[in-house]
Amino acid sequence: MARLCPIYTSHAIPLKTEGQNSRSLSLLTAKPAPPTPPSARVGGGLRCLFGPSSSAERGLGLSQEDPSSLSEFSMQTARLLGFPRVEEGERSRELDVAVRVVQMACSLCQRVQSGLVGRHREQITSKDDDSPVTVADWGVQAVVSWLLSECFGNENVSIVAEEDAYTLSRKDATTLLESVISVVNECLSEAPKYGLEGPSKPLGAQEILDAIRNCNSTGGSKGKFWVLDPVDGTLGFVRGDQYAIALALIVDGEVVLGVLGCPNYPMRKEWLNYHQRYYRLMTMLSPPAHGSWHKGCVMYACKGSGVAWMQPLVHDFAEFDWQSSSRIIRVSSITDPAFATFCEPVEKANSSHSFTAGLAHSVGLRKQPLRVYSMVKYAAIARGDAEIFMKFARAGYKEKIWDHAAGLVIIQEAGGVVTDARGCPLDFSKGIYLEGLDRGIIACSGPLLHEKIIKAVDASWDSSNL
Repeated sequence: MARLCPIYTSHAIPLKTEGQNSRSLSLLTAKPAPPTPPSARVGGGLRCLFGPSSSAERGLGLSQEDPSSLSEFSMQTARLLGFPRVEEGERSRELDVAVRVVQMACSLCQRVQSGLVGRHREQITSKDDDSPVTVADWGVQAVVSWLLSECFGNENVSIVAEEDAYTLSRKDATTLLESVISVVNECLSEAPKYGLEGPSKPLGAQEILDAIRNCNSTGGSKGKFWVLDPVDGTLGFVRGDQYAIALALIVDGEVVLGVLGCPNYPMRKEWLNYHQRYYRLMTMLSPPAHGSWHKGCVMYACKGSGVAWMQPLVHDFAEFDWQSSSRIIRVSSITDPAFATFCEPVEKANSSHSFTAGLAHSVGLRKQPLRVYSMVKYAAIARGDAEIFMKFARAGYKEKIWDHAAGLVIIQEAGGVVTDARGCPLDFSKGIYLEGLDRGIIACSGPLLHEKIIKAVDASWDSSNL
């Protein structure tokens, strides 16, 4: 069973709450210390905020059988995190597990991507729409599915995800399946480093295929389900460029938490652009031999908390540690279009570059567009490295919820705005597609820039060639 490994004081909290046999997750808690500055708080809420010698190390003594103890835990965790007392406290366990799982997924992807630099081309295939699919796509989906099911109970976990197991199940895919089995088990064997517990023995082919197939939810307006894009921006991934692992939780059609892993996100803004991919390629070929690292992060947020967080990736020379690793991120304060940076997809087939260029000119955007693969564009806005993201897909294309859910909630909690081109909220309650989307998607660091873009779209749309 996958659970958090005890570091300070461990308390078993039941995870099955709907009449099921109780499966436990070991949670780490502590008595409150004097008020902690927001920059010192960390997300997830399950790692103690105090050093081993602190007098606050004494636990709350929660009882697995006592419902009031669980309620006390939720309120205490919420206070430690700075979350609203009820709503966000209820999501602290899910957020903690989600961040750890995405950290593990980033590690898996980094290994696979490093093997794609000039070799191992058998690890790449294509889907029906000719977009490349790699071992990492299936590997991440299997790892995330297996860990979430083990942590929260298979019957309590519903997942909407991009990949299926059809290709891997074919008789001519033996080599591909063996590669997936290898990376999945290598990743799960490192679970203790991330405060989780992996399987007692390596997973077999059928178990891994089942984990991938279990991501078969179709979403909707009722109930709770996870949304996963195992490798968002697969083309960027196989080219050694930007990509993301996106995991979100949706409850009754609303995105309530999002985690975005960006393994190649650079600490220098100018290296983020697609045209600067040379620098990222060089860091892939020459990985660090010590604890300093200048790329890779995980961003996350809970709806209604009013705060988004970023933490560095865990690398081979370190273990997962909430303490002192996370920091609050905020959107940019720039409101003058002349100084704003706008993002758009790299590929022209994914968005009309000519239309966005016209919009940029009409609102006074002077900088060249920041063309980036994947949901990393959302991350750039949340971290303050860009102010605007515009996407206007070709006629007939339907946006999928896994391409936007995690990024949306992170930008919103970091202080930004995400809507369709009419200014209406994105609707995640209609299944796997963003039904009713008006023309395109616009994300901005604040309402002033957002309003200007919306007005420019209305003025320019009729004359466009979309």
